[in-house]
Amino acid sequence: MLGQPRAQRGGEVHILHHAAEEEIHGAWITEELASHGYQISPGTLYPTLHRLEADGLLTSEQRVVDGRTRRVYKATEAGKRALAEDRRALAELAREVLGDDAP
Repeated sequence: MLGQPRAQRGGEVHILHHAAEEEIHGAWITEELASHGYQISPGTLYPTLHRLEADGLLTSEQRVVDGRTRRVYKATEAGKRALAEDRRALAELAREVLGDDAP
């Protein structure tokens, strides 16, 4: 999957979408993705989060929540711009595939 636009890697777009709206953490995004049919293991999720952070699309910091240390992520301005590009690509794909039924 490497080298594909994020629009073709739905999990990454989904992560950016939520990280642009609010701070997220690994356990929460795992549950969120599962509710949409993505079964993602920690061994896949955390490298994805780290790659998005290394690419400058996410930023993170450690926080103590309910006595537990948790890393929270949020989208950077570059991440929000990338998400906007992904949304345009997805809309174009939807129009092509769905025609007049596209939203």
